[in-house]
This record gives sequence, C-alpha cells and structure tokens, in this order.
Amino acid sequence: MPDLDFVVEGAEVALHSVSPLLLFKLRVTNMKTPNASNTHDEIASLALHCQIQIEATRRSYEPVDQARLSELFGVPQRWSQTLRTLLWTHANAAVPSFADTCTVDLPVPCTFDFNVAATKYFDALGDGEIPLMLQFSGTIFYRDSDGTLQVARVPWHKEAAFRLPVATWRAMRDYYYPNSAWLCVQRGVYERLERYRIERGLTGWDEALTALLDDSRSEQAWPAQGGLQ
Repeated sequence: MPDLDFVVEGAEVALHSVSPLLLFKLRVTNMKTPNASNTHDEIASLALHCQIQIEATRRSYEPVDQARLSELFGVPQRWSQTLRTLLWTHANAAVPSFADTCTVDLPVPCTFDFNVAATKYFDALGDGEIPLMLQFSGTIFYRDSDGTLQVARVPWHKEAAFRLPVATWRAMRDYYYPNSAWLCVQRGVYERLERYRIERGLTGWDEALTALLDDSRSEQAWPAQGGLQ
C-alpha cells in the first residue's frame, strides 16, 4: 500500500475565480520502498480531503495585534489560558495519476465574513506569517505490481505544517474586494438603513453610512455649542 507524504511548498492568489481562493502548492510523495522492479505502485488517482487549522500559539504578537485580537482571546494577561488553535476551513483536491511524486494546486476557499473567527484573526495581524496545520484524509486508488487496481485510505495522522505569509492573505483580499470590507447586520437594521438611504436619495451604502455618522457627530456637538451660546 502507498505511504504518502504531504508538503506545502507555497501559496498564491487564485486569479479569475468566481469566489475568493488561495492556491496551496501541495507536493505529494509516495514514500513506500520501491517494489522488486525498483518502481513504486502507481497512484491511479487520489481523492484528497484536508482540514486546515490555525495554530495561533505558534507565533508572537505585537501590542497592536494583541489589542485587535482581544475579541477572540481576551486580554493578553490571560492568553496562556485562552490562546488556542482555530479551525479555518476545509479543502478538497483531485490528484491525478503519478508514480513517485507530483505537485498539485489545493484550492482553499476564503471568506471575509467577520462573524467567522478565522477572518477576525487574519485581519488583526499586521505582518509576519500565519502558522497553519493541514490534516489530510481521503481515498487512494493505486495499482500494485501486477496492475491490479486497489483502494486504500489516507491515514488520519497525515499532516503538513505551513506558514502562510500575511501579505499573501492581504493580496488575496485586495484582489477580490479592493478597498472593501464586509458588514453583517440584522435584517431589521438593514431595512431601516435601506429606508434611510432611499428617503434621502443616496445612491450607495457608503453614502448612507457616512451621512448617519455625520448626523451623529452633529447631534453630539450641538449641546456643547448651545452651552457656549
């Protein structure tokens, strides 16, 4: 049975995708000792599944990062108890036929929903790298020395560590949503904001929110101005 090893050699932004993606450059190697003919059993195909976790304890944080991560982990004085590994996402790949080794793109779906802990974590980091652990499972279809097609499972202990540059994450964010951020609100709040926008003839949400912020600032300043008069 094949003994597969996994290494992530890099990551890049997936261009022209219908949804935000990073492509992890994944090298898959058959580590099993060659057979009598000095060749490996041919891997006919591999249906690969991957769970990606953020190993938050495996990097240091600047004070600015710590302040922005307080919503996830609390005050830094308690991080020895609260700093923990976070589940990021799941990814899948269909690996084609190979004998010894091959490199494939592992498409990793990304979201900018700030209700998701991973998104808050990524956005809080100023620079450096994001420590990741990829845990693999899946089904191996291979041919043994006499050409018979066999099926085996990828063992649960197969994994690969990778340090994703924060700059790569930001490049992906800026490519798909340049100068934009997601804001999720309750439906009732959205409907009130929509009425506000329509009643004032505003064409976009940026204009509506800016107008609300300006109105709020004016209301706060009014009592002070009245007191001076």
